[in-house]
Amino acid sequence: MDTTLQDPLIGHVLDGRYRVVRRIAVGGMATVYRAVDTRLDRVLALKVMHPSLAGDASFTERFIREARSVARLDHPNVVGVLDQGTDGPYVYLAMEYVAGCTLRDVLRDRGALQPRAALDVVEPMLAGLAAAHRAGLVHRDVKPENVLIGDDGRVKVADFGLVRGAEGPTSATTGALLGTVSYLAPEQIESGTVDARTDVYACGVLLYELLTGVKPHRGDSPAQVLFRHVNHDVPAPSAAVPGLPAALDELVARAASRDPEGRPADAAALLGLVRAARAGLSDAQLDTAPPSVAAAGPGEVGPEDRTRIVPLPPGVRASAPDGAGGGRDDVAHTARIDLPPLPPEEPPGVVRGRGLSRRGLVSLVVGALLVLGIGVGAWYVNSGQFLRTPGVLGLSQEEAEEELRAAGLDVRVEEDFSENVDPGHVVSTDPERGARVRRNDTVTITVSQGPPVTVVPNLRGIPLDEAREQLADAQLTVGEVVERFSTEVARGSVIETEPDSGTERRPDTPVDLVVSRGEELSVPDVVGLTESAARQRLAALDLEVEIASERVFSEEEAGTVAAQDPRGGRSAAAGETVTLTISRGPEMIVVPDVRGMDEDEARDTLEEAGFEVSVRRLFFTGTVFNQSVHSGDSAPRGSTITIWVR
Repeated sequence: MDTTLQDPLIGHVLDGRYRVVRRIAVGGMATVYRAVDTRLDRVLALKVMHPSLAGDASFTERFIREARSVARLDHPNVVGVLDQGTDGPYVYLAMEYVAGCTLRDVLRDRGALQPRAALDVVEPMLAGLAAAHRAGLVHRDVKPENVLIGDDGRVKVADFGLVRGAEGPTSATTGALLGTVSYLAPEQIESGTVDARTDVYACGVLLYELLTGVKPHRGDSPAQVLFRHVNHDVPAPSAAVPGLPAALDELVARAASRDPEGRPADAAALLGLVRAARAGLSDAQLDTAPPSVAAAGPGEVGPEDRTRIVPLPPGVRASAPDGAGGGRDDVAHTARIDLPPLPPEEPPGVVRGRGLSRRGLVSLVVGALLVLGIGVGAWYVNSGQFLRTPGVLGLSQEEAEEELRAAGLDVRVEEDFSENVDPGHVVSTDPERGARVRRNDTVTITVSQGPPVTVVPNLRGIPLDEAREQLADAQLTVGEVVERFSTEVARGSVIETEPDSGTERRPDTPVDLVVSRGEELSVPDVVGLTESAARQRLAALDLEVEIASERVFSEEEAGTVAAQDPRGGRSAAAGETVTLTISRGPEMIVVPDVRGMDEDEARDTLEEAGFEVSVRRLFFTGTVFNQSVHSGDSAPRGSTITIWVR
């Protein structure tokens, strides 16, 4: 298996907490992954900045600003940011995971929506943006790619990566336009000025796109699109979709006015207009069938756009629950997007009160088949083209491939090591078991190679530092290091390993090393020699000499060696160091007067002073009447003083 083709973060645990499961989407600044919070045992999304950008302070600052900005928002129609952190080269956000699709996916698959479905999406989207505007934040990048529709029907605004404060207009200072060209407001293009009305303009463009299936301003280059934003009004949706109510034309015109002063002040104000317009529409107007527009019509996703790719969870359907058109703008909204219903029709050729003519009967059959075909097509678009991924974990590779192909799926096989799954059996699948996928989609199965193993390298004769590196490269660790004399291996190099080279072991297994001290030598005894003579004798055996920083009193003459380490007769190797301590000569001590003392007292006095004592008696007991060194004279510490007792 070529592991270089795999994403290095898959299977990695960031900050010791977030286990990366699979990649969801890749954008210009970051990659989004599905992950598991191992601490709280919950699924979430990780947005990880590309390592190539992490070193750029401005990108990192913008990335972290998203976390700080959105973390202040607690709204059911805004994707929540749960955590932010850095792990080595990875700067990341931990976010709420929304299982579902983007609004762009819906437009790509379905084209224009019925007014009811379009408003069902716009209302909760505006509710989320209203919360941001109340908090003083401007999104700056409102577009279908940043509107998520969960499997539960809930609509959420995502990706506040370009968010800015809204305390008055803010001008871009980088010289670059941030946002997506198709949704930029005229003032944003001309001067870089943004406020809440900039988001309102983008919402007006988005509403036009939902109602018509195409963008209002299209072109072959970004420059053409920017020119049209500045110089042309957004056309009325009814010009592209005849039969749309005038109230929707007015709504789009207000929201997408080229003059910021002509727009609603913020998302909350626009939400009020949307609800008022909806309240004035009849069910027939809300259910106006959209035109048959190709899923990705002309200019739908063109070179003028910078879009994020988000996989489409199949079968998402959306419509507003009862009462969704009213209520406060800070309540959660759900949406159901349905295909336009088939209008009631009477098959041609039917004459009421009479039997059917041959032509009428044929027409009836054709009409029934047409209705059936449309129904089957609607079923296929909504459900028939999707299925749930079978569970094949633990099966052998052959069994897993057979079961997946029997379900109508293609299979791609990868291999990886596993501590828990037998070789040749399935460790994981992507998508996971139970995921909704299209028929004929590809499921990647990862097959176990068994536990990972590595081989102990041959390190004999390798210097210790290099041996450590080779063990690390082999995913092994250094165990106990001991030294041994050797006439064959140079000092400081490896003699042997335990286990032996060529042995297979699990990664991170410790390997003990035996390192050479070189050829064994017997250290000569140089105590009593002068410093110069001692150096010469030791150097002749290739032994290094170090002199202790302080001299000591000793029985040896001043300037000669009083002690050595290691001592004479011990073993050492060429190049090792012998430490010499130089003598200051014997320490001289004043002899106390012990005459007139009894024997025991005199002995104690002299020994406490540092002398040895010799006693000569004329009788068995008595007092001291003489001493070998007169009191007041000096004698070397440790020398013997003789006393006479009678």
